[in-house]
Amino acid sequence: MAKNYEIAILIDFYGEMLTAKQRDFLEYYYNDDLSLSEIAENEGITRQGVRDAIKRAETQLNEMESRLGMAKRFEDMRSSLNEIIDCANQIAEYNLRHSLSKEINDCSVRIKAAAMTMLES
Repeated sequence: MAKNYEIAILIDFYGEMLTAKQRDFLEYYYNDDLSLSEIAENEGITRQGVRDAIKRAETQLNEMESRLGMAKRFEDMRSSLNEIIDCANQIAEYNLRHSLSKEINDCSVRIKAAAMTMLES
């Protein structure tokens, strides 16, 4: 079974909405990198049972994401914040090259710091 590592991101957003067993299987498979056989052996069930449980949980995660879109919004926000940081850097560089204004430089530094704080949280 090929791994879709986007599922690992969805686990972070929606994992608590799954059953404990589904969450455990996904964690073992995606985060701990255990094989289906290893999970089956540890849990005392068949490999096919593990595969079916993982597939059902993946389907649920994908359905939650298509309804709620939290992971996409998060990624869009991260992308926008990176763009803000890039623009603040460009403003600071332009201001420095043309010796325009300390206020412009201070604002670009504050904008960059605020965006970086948001990215880190």
